Amino acid sequence: MKFAAREEEDYSLKLTALIDVVFLLLIFFMVSTAFVDFTRQVDIELPESASGAPTPKTKVYTIEINRDGGIFLDGLETDLLDLPGRIKAGGINVKRSVIIRADKKLNYGLAVEVMGICKQAGINDIGLAVI
Repeated sequence: MKFAAREEEDYSLKLTALIDVVFLLLIFFMVSTAFVDFTRQVDIELPESASGAPTPKTKVYTIEINRDGGIFLDGLETDLLDLPGRIKAGGINVKRSVIIRADKKLNYGLAVEVMGICKQAGINDIGLAVI
């Protein structure tokens, strides 16, 4: 008695479609990523001028507020009463900015109060640090 030969089932993966998808994803991410620094359009050297006014230097203060309400200005502990005087002592001809790093479990009102103190001290460039 002669039996018909059974075809073996093919258990291999069809990788052609998977490779196509991977290449399409690779092309998408390459096209959507910006490789150029858009702030510098042309590589130039600026001329020097003896009569030109110097640009004011920027002093960046870092105010850190921990979850207990402790306030630190550039790493030195301070309180709300001393904060305006220490910020104003930075100089008049210096452009000043503040970065506030507050704990996420801190009462939001204290961070807003510190922002108001910075605004009263004449600082308009105030930023909040986040991750």
